Amino acid sequence: MKEETATFAGGCFWCMVEPFDEQEGILEITSGYTGGETEDPSYKDVISGDTGHVEAVRITFDPQRFPYKKLVDLFWQNIDPTDDGGQFKDRGDSYKTVIFYHNESQRNVAEDSKGELEASGKFKDPIVTEILPAQPFYEAEDYHQDFYKKNAFRYALYKRGSGREEFKRTHWPKDRSHLRVLLTDMQYFVTQENGTEPPYENEYWDNTKEGLYVDVVSGEPLFTSKDQYDSGCGWPSFTKPVMDASVKERYDLSHKSTRVEVRSREGDSHLGHVFTDGPGPKGLRYCINSAALRFIPKERLEAEGYGDFLMLFHGSK
Repeated sequence: MKEETATFAGGCFWCMVEPFDEQEGILEITSGYTGGETEDPSYKDVISGDTGHVEAVRITFDPQRFPYKKLVDLFWQNIDPTDDGGQFKDRGDSYKTVIFYHNESQRNVAEDSKGELEASGKFKDPIVTEILPAQPFYEAEDYHQDFYKKNAFRYALYKRGSGREEFKRTHWPKDRSHLRVLLTDMQYFVTQENGTEPPYENEYWDNTKEGLYVDVVSGEPLFTSKDQYDSGCGWPSFTKPVMDASVKERYDLSHKSTRVEVRSREGDSHLGHVFTDGPGPKGLRYCINSAALRFIPKERLEAEGYGDFLMLFHGSK
């Protein structure tokens, strides 16, 4: 397997790990400092602006599975490329945006991509993100590595308050218009608008059949009937997803009480929430909207391409 390195400065490096992390072909992401004069600077040195470094992420990737052009495109979609004084609420040169290229091929891709973005007219102001040769990269303190995972609640508060998410929604809206035709009104409301269906008035809250639940939008496997139980809440409840990698969780700050939202990893559909009042060794209750799910009975798994999951029901009638 061929590996390459990419380096991007996009403001606070906490927010530049999550967009790339756990994507197929992304092998490693490290937060750090680059572009300055001082060797092995500390976080305090960098944010003071005295060293000339910027906060950045170094990404090791497989170009066959995740081409550099795709990395650059994703970089643009997570920054404000017209801001020459920092990024969002983080001000100063240590937060400016830079693409650091590691070879001439990366340089050409980055410059072509920047030119395309300028020509697109998406932004009224000039694109000020620099494209510079890669320089020595110094890893940030352990506290900053994978911050969005290790400090999920603080990260959620920070990201929301920074204005970055609102900027992304405004300038890079996802085209979900085709789903209006494919989904029912309730399915669209739940999966695309983070809605909640009525308790007890939904399809699977009392389902007792054996089978697999998949994302109604993407078809990715999410939960199985073997982990479903009646929690008395009026929605399908599960002790765990079929695989840890099936779902992603994040703090939901839209409600008066802080909750942890559950979304499908590939389809990014809103599924429901997870609570810590469930049975089992982990004590979790995944409270999921029926409208976000499609149920495939055990006897239909092979025919619908989910035959690998039959092993989960081995020995059951």
